[in-house]
Amino acid sequence: MTEAEIKLKRTESILKELIPEALSTLNDNRLHEINVVEVKCSKGRSDAKVYLDPDYYDEKEKNILLKQLKKARPIIEDYCMKDQGWFRSPKLAFEFDEHFQKAQRIDELFKKIEKEIK
Repeated sequence: MTEAEIKLKRTESILKELIPEALSTLNDNRLHEINVVEVKCSKGRSDAKVYLDPDYYDEKEKNILLKQLKKARPIIEDYCMKDQGWFRSPKLAFEFDEHFQKAQRIDELFKKIEKEIK
């Protein structure tokens, strides 16, 4: 692992811890309960995708939360920047992580196929 990759992973790890802290300081109680699943930074660490746990929300709630997070993004970035003493924070983009549900559906399909074959 190169030094740049180590710095990238460290930034992702720090953001994964700081974003829930920043969300808990906001006035909107709905944002306090959001779980951050993963953070992926771009190579230059100028952008970061924040993946959220979708399990407890329907589509309407997800859209409302994403709009609220978009409005709160500058506050969250400022919180991370000040907490770490960074000159600037990565620009955050929020989305719900659907990978786990897709993997579950694929597993279910494989189980159905296996039963049909037997």
